[in-house]
Amino acid sequence: MRRAVIVILDGLRRDFVDEHRTPALAALSARAEYFPGYRSAFPSATRVVSSTLATGCWPARHGLAGNTMALIEEGRLVRHDAGHPDFLQHKRSVTGASLAVPTLAQRVARQGGAKTGGAVIFNNVSPGAAYAHDPDGHGRVYHRAGSFGPGRMPLADGLDVTLDAGGDRIMTHRFVNEALVPGGPALAVLWLGEPDHVQHSAPLGSPEHLGVLKAADANLARVVTAVDALRAAGEDVLLIAGSDHGHETVSGIVDIEDELVAAGLKAAPDSDDVVVCANGTAALVYLHPDHDGRRDRLGDFLASRPWAGAVMDADTLPSVGQVAAGGLAFAVSMKGDNRPNAFGVPGSCLAVKPQGGKADRLGFGQHGGLNAHEQAPVLVVDGPGFAAGGRRDAPVAVVDIAPTVLTHLGLPAAGMDGAALQLPAVPRIPAPPASLPTLLHCPEIR
Repeated sequence: MRRAVIVILDGLRRDFVDEHRTPALAALSARAEYFPGYRSAFPSATRVVSSTLATGCWPARHGLAGNTMALIEEGRLVRHDAGHPDFLQHKRSVTGASLAVPTLAQRVARQGGAKTGGAVIFNNVSPGAAYAHDPDGHGRVYHRAGSFGPGRMPLADGLDVTLDAGGDRIMTHRFVNEALVPGGPALAVLWLGEPDHVQHSAPLGSPEHLGVLKAADANLARVVTAVDALRAAGEDVLLIAGSDHGHETVSGIVDIEDELVAAGLKAAPDSDDVVVCANGTAALVYLHPDHDGRRDRLGDFLASRPWAGAVMDADTLPSVGQVAAGGLAFAVSMKGDNRPNAFGVPGSCLAVKPQGGKADRLGFGQHGGLNAHEQAPVLVVDGPGFAAGGRRDAPVAVVDIAPTVLTHLGLPAAGMDGAALQLPAVPRIPAPPASLPTLLHCPEIR
């Protein structure tokens, strides 16, 4: 029986993977195939990456543009936190679709053993990110905000955990005992909340951060042990392990909306002529169609700001997998550099002033943009089609995971932006958006 298992240590950047800080992941990297050219999506934020991983398509096609994004509702631009438990259901009511393309959960719904066929997702990040794996109820999603089965029917055996290392440990125990059983689901996804959660509230490289990182790595070790047992029992399991994005240390906070108001490019802080959606170290800037005459001045202003590392407009948004639609006019990746923090961890970046009363994370970890360390997640693949102990330096991206899973399961992967990673390489169909721009700072890191 063919099966695929995905384990994500949310927010883990590549240069923290070694035998001392993450021994299980380092050991898996040594026996499996390691991908040092792996890149995240843009914004490099979990709700966006979750949707991109689940669909094998960039945001331009699946439609979830950011952790925070805007929708046109009754003629107005309305900003939304995509992490809200009901966001994808609300988006469906407004746009006609939660995500505009099928997810892995939909594609594997009829695959797997009789007990728990299809897809099973255990997830301890934001509700919106968790439900993006299966917004329309084709499999089972377990999350502390609510657990759902086929048809999005609530599950009686929900996930009662906290967002911390202890909650991840309990969730991993259930995942191993319920999803990694003989004859289990064709696709099993474990998405840990750590180390991302602690990195947002403690300095990168601090004792608190490293302790939680080691706990997350121990959860991966439990999964590897269970997968090896399934293989010993005769099951053909593809194991994909890694992260969704990295982190940089927040060196300053920029209130983009306040600057736009001061420059006369936005009527008022709460006006909907121009709406800025903060995405950590990135921003999505929406322009109401009634004010399109302001587009050139708005673009010139953003490009002139000392805090802007890169500004994408309608012509260049496709280069980061986005599209100028639904009012999205510009995207900004904030300026960063390679300065180390107090614990010697390189990579500092400006962040956009958070909205909705969220903490600004100054001095702590953040992500969302195109800077090198936030675009340096981890990818290790263990199983048939991958070189044991190998290292593949070619650029690969999060969109490649879904077609890789489907290829292992013997299912078609048509209509995706990514390509299966099994060797020999599978042709890419259809052609994806252009590659992510050159990283804004730092050489490649391991």
